[in-house]
Formats: sequence, C-alpha cells, structure tokens
Amino acid sequence: MKLRIVAMFLIVLIMSSGCVHSKKNQRIRVAFFPNVTHGQALIMKNRSTLESAMGENVTVDWKMFNAGPAVVESMFAGQIDIAFIGPVPAINAFIKSDGDIRVISGSANGGVGLLAAKDSGIVEVGDLDGKTVAIPQLGNTQHLCLLSLLQQNHLRPSSEGGSVHVVAVSNPDIRGLLDRGELDAALVPEPWASILQIQCDAISIPFEGKDAATTVIIVRKDFLNENPELVEQFLSEHREVTQNMIADGEAAKNDMNAQLELLTGSAIAPEVLDAAFSRIVFSDLIPTQSLSEYAELCLSLGLIKKLPGPEWTESV
Repeated sequence: MKLRIVAMFLIVLIMSSGCVHSKKNQRIRVAFFPNVTHGQALIMKNRSTLESAMGENVTVDWKMFNAGPAVVESMFAGQIDIAFIGPVPAINAFIKSDGDIRVISGSANGGVGLLAAKDSGIVEVGDLDGKTVAIPQLGNTQHLCLLSLLQQNHLRPSSEGGSVHVVAVSNPDIRGLLDRGELDAALVPEPWASILQIQCDAISIPFEGKDAATTVIIVRKDFLNENPELVEQFLSEHREVTQNMIADGEAAKNDMNAQLELLTGSAIAPEVLDAAFSRIVFSDLIPTQSLSEYAELCLSLGLIKKLPGPEWTESV
C-alpha cells in the first residue's frame, strides 16, 4: 500500500514537473516595421517593456520587415506569431488563410502621404497621368490607396493598360530616386512622407482617406488558442504604451527615435519626427469601419473574391 502511494506521488510529481516545464521557455515572435506608424512596437522594443511584462520564462523575438506581404508569408510559414501590419495585408491574410489570421487590435490611423517631386508639375492626383509613382511594396496598403486614387481620377496603372507607372521601391531608397528625377511621386507612410516633404522639398498632394487606419495588429489563431495568456499580456502592454504615448508625446518620440537609430543607423531629424507624429492618431481600438471600407475597396479592385466575415476581428 505504501509503495502504491509512493508510486502515485512520484507520478503526480513528474506530471506536475512536466506542466511547469511546458510553461517555461515560451516564445513570442513579433513583426514590425521601422516606421513611425508602428510607434508602439518601437517604444516597447526600446524600453524592453514587453520583455518585462512577459517575464523571464518568455523570450520575445522582434522581427523587422519593410512591408506587409512579406510579413504575411512569414506568418503562413509559422515564423511570426503577432504582427503590426497595414489593413490591406491583414485582409488578404484572413482571406487566404481561411480565417487563421485575425485582427485583434488597432494601432495607428493616418500617417500616409502622397508626395510629388518639386519640379514634377504635379499638384493634384489627376496630374499623375504619364508619371512614375512609387509605393513601398506591391499589394500593401499604400499600393491599394494609390490604385483607389487612380480609379477615382479616371486613371489606371500601366500594368492594366493605363498611363501611370507604379513601381515598388523600399522606403529608404525613394528619397534618392526622387532627388535624381527617376521618380515623379511616392505614396508612403510616416516618417517617409515628412522626410520627403521637409528634406526634399517634395509637394504634399491632398487626397481623401488620409486619416484611415494605417496599422493594425494581427495574430495567428492557433497561437492565440495555444497561448491566450501571452496574447492578453501583449495587448495589455500595447494598451498601456498607447495611453502613455497620448499622455507624453515627447517621451514617445524620444523612444521611437532612439530605436529607429539602432535599427537603421540614423535618427530622424527632430522637425521631421514632429511633423510625422502630428499626422498620426495612435489607438488601441479595432478600426472596424475603416477595415470594412478597405475590404470593400479590395473587393471592388478585384484583390479579393469575397468580403471577410464578421469573425475576422477578435477581441481578446
């Protein structure tokens, strides 16, 4: 009898040890861009607040990208768990994954600009006829915005037999091409829009929709199901950082700039960062209306074959 009790005790001890071990050495892989529109990610990374909130048993891996489609491919491959991303790649991810990618939070609204070279003769969207316009990556949110603007002004990209040459150029390379006259205009997120305007004397072209959602947060549903406590902790930290940014913009800008310098090798000029920050509304709310409008636009442009169902956003 005593041997049986001892054996049962040992089994329970081994099982409990296994349970404790399963909670150790967890990992959360977070994708973000080196853009001011991903401000919360930059601040969390610079302050290491997410690591502190997660605790010593969780490893936080920050993965830097330059555009949304590449993030989505990494999520499909199981290499990323949570991502700061534009609404359009988020929509495509939900559709292509049959619902395995979900939007769980908002992050930033606004912070996108259409800038034209100072000698290009472009003062409105209609003047893009016959011009070369850059976006950061084909299929991303800025690309969709540009296609929508062209459609509204009875223009089409050259890939569809139209007169506007749309090219994908990484954000850091756009400035040099614009200066050399190899580009006429660019539709880019902050801080690149303010960099072009302030440091290249580029002309800001007005257009509708500049205040729409720019950044949301997505998660792999299997990661959410397997690690709900990690996702909840991440969102709690995201909310806290967002509120701190609203309360103390100067501290937020300092942290963002320090992290951008580490990531890119150079800090942003204070006047550029001030301009970029002023054009963005940071938020932790899911931008339901803006996402619906983007989805309708994707459908009208033939980028998706059906609208996402109501389950594609998920409150945690």
